[in-house]
Amino acid sequence: MERLVTTSEAAHLLGISLQGVHYRIKNKKLKSIKEGNKTLVYVPDIEGEKKEETIAQDKIQETNLIISLKDEQIYLLKKSIKLMKRQYISEISRLESSHDKVLAVFNREIELLQSAFNEMRSVYKQPLVIEKKDKYISTKEFSGYLRSNGKSVQEIKFIVLEALRRKDKRFVLSKNDKKILILNEDFSDLI
Repeated sequence: MERLVTTSEAAHLLGISLQGVHYRIKNKKLKSIKEGNKTLVYVPDIEGEKKEETIAQDKIQETNLIISLKDEQIYLLKKSIKLMKRQYISEISRLESSHDKVLAVFNREIELLQSAFNEMRSVYKQPLVIEKKDKYISTKEFSGYLRSNGKSVQEIKFIVLEALRRKDKRFVLSKNDKKILILNEDFSDLI
């Protein structure tokens, strides 16, 4: 792009002497026109070109700056992810370790409670006090023993039927008279 200026302005813009401008006009290196007694010269718009060139360079620098900032952010994010992974793995192993310790404590407590329960049961459980006169006891004696230990009639019936189904040797069903014979044994496991 060109603009029209006086010869002295052209000398200043081109950085040459006034004689150098006239020499170039004479040799047709610069276009010029005459307006009255003044000579006007077409000078390339160096500032405009410089401005466009400067703007382009500024855009390139800005783009490069944005790219370097983006690269730096990516680097920091990757570093942060690595740190978080290490922390996550460390926390998982810590939790697993404490989980195992808690389970061990709970299992030990359960064992202690079971032991205490069995001990208390043996202390307070009423043994079957039936004299071993006979080989068998009556169903009335058997149900009396279970009722004294807190069993209901329904529970007693269920216990007897279940024992017959399992073929418990303490309970015998007489096929002839359809009566249940109960051996005079220990029944503490049924309570």
